[in-house]
Amino acid sequence: MQTTKRILDDLAKVASGAASVFAGIKEEVETLVRQRLEHAIADLDVVTRDEFEAVKAVAAKARSEQEKLTGKVAHLETLLGVKTGGRASGKGKSAAAKPASGTRPAAKTRASGTGTAAQPRKTSRRPVRRKK
Repeated sequence: MQTTKRILDDLAKVASGAASVFAGIKEEVETLVRQRLEHAIADLDVVTRDEFEAVKAVAAKARSEQEKLTGKVAHLETLLGVKTGGRASGKGKSAAAKPASGTRPAAKTRASGTGTAAQPRKTSRRPVRRKK
């Protein structure tokens, strides 16, 4: 009876020791993963939330000022009776400059010299130099 109790006590000690070892391993793995993620995020070169909000506010202010100035220019044009068709209004572009919607520009071709249909032009690529 004593030997059975002794074996069970030893097994309980081994089990509690293993549980503490596994808890230590868990903490170590969590620490390593956290460090790797922080390092990966630092390498991404992302901006902080404060920087993003500041730039967003500056862009919103610039947009509102641009809209005010566009309105002033349009008002002044009506007073002068002049229609400039500048870039701000977007009305100065001719229809010939824009391709028809749904169409794609034709591919550049070259004659093959054999009397067959033209083939698409191939682009040459420079060989890549490898570091030694």
